[in-house]
Amino acid sequence: MSEAPWLTIVGLGEDGPDGLPPASRAALERAEIVTGSARHLGLLPGLTARLETWPVPFADGLPLLLGHRGRRVVMLASGDPFWFGAGRVVAEALDPGEWTALPGPSSFSLAASRMGWGLEQVICLGLHAAPLTRLVPHLAPGRRLIVTLRDGDAVSGLAALLDARGFGASEVTVMEALGGPRERVTRGLAQTLQGVFAHPLVAAVAVAGDGPMVTLASGRADALFEHDGQITKRPVRALALSALAPRPYERLWDIGGGSGSIAIEWLQSDPTLQAVSVEARADRAARIRANAAALGVERLQVVQGTAPEALAGLARPDVIFVGGGLSADLLEALPRGVRLVAHAVTLESEALLAQAQARLGGDLLRIDLAEAAPLGARRGWKASYPVVQWRVAL
Repeated sequence: MSEAPWLTIVGLGEDGPDGLPPASRAALERAEIVTGSARHLGLLPGLTARLETWPVPFADGLPLLLGHRGRRVVMLASGDPFWFGAGRVVAEALDPGEWTALPGPSSFSLAASRMGWGLEQVICLGLHAAPLTRLVPHLAPGRRLIVTLRDGDAVSGLAALLDARGFGASEVTVMEALGGPRERVTRGLAQTLQGVFAHPLVAAVAVAGDGPMVTLASGRADALFEHDGQITKRPVRALALSALAPRPYERLWDIGGGSGSIAIEWLQSDPTLQAVSVEARADRAARIRANAAALGVERLQVVQGTAPEALAGLARPDVIFVGGGLSADLLEALPRGVRLVAHAVTLESEALLAQAQARLGGDLLRIDLAEAAPLGARRGWKASYPVVQWRVAL
């Protein structure tokens, strides 16, 4: 660990040197090397330090930065480098004593000040390096969103997504080069928004419309998921998620993914969660990927293969759900020290769970559901196949 920080991460606004506080100015005057994007370097004319343009992709710049250990280096970043910025990635690559940070106002703070919105009531998303579908779980009338966007073309993509999902009445405020001489603010409805926009930009969205919403409770509508009939139905899924009991930073193995609904709802519970969906059929594995992307959790890892063989090499889970492909070999192969929830529909798999529960403990729950359906000129109860759920700590 270095005795003193050799790297200073400076948050830079669009007003260039005019907006820099004294500490940031002093760091730039002392620097031997200043690195950042070409746009950032262009905002600071007259620097005496050696200038290095940070390469694309971003990860390629880390080895170059680490090669400057022991020299006085300033890295330029946008606004607050630790709010959807480069700061976290750089800090994780260094020891704590090697760096210090001098953040500026974030794009989110500047945008909220233009809108008159309280940030504590706003959903902030960094979509400059992420798919726009991450918006989907947050689309509900009355929601206020502030999002960073990749480039000017992404504005039309944002408007099209809102309109396609039934939220074309949302008011979108596009803010370019906030805080600088090029600042420009454009307002319009998603369904009619047009224009040519330039990076850097953020968009504020006041959501309005009657499109389908991803509800907050477990057991989202079946219609949200593309499937071929192989799906854990909404009421059973709600009971499964309750039994899985997601906790921050946990990883799920969803074995027999089907449509991916269990793993997708798991990931929607908290942004720190991770999940792997294991599915034997190629068409269903592709459908799981599509469902995950469409519902804003593209981080879902999908593995095509048959368990237990397909489990080899996967990062160890905290929780396992078995919704299909249940067998004695699979139960024996599962790692110990994890929570398990398994569902059985057939008599054979039900007997397997009963035997396992007698040997290993845990709770058995039989789920019998029936829905009202036409019965001649009247109505009657149409029963679904009963599901047996086993919940246990292995």
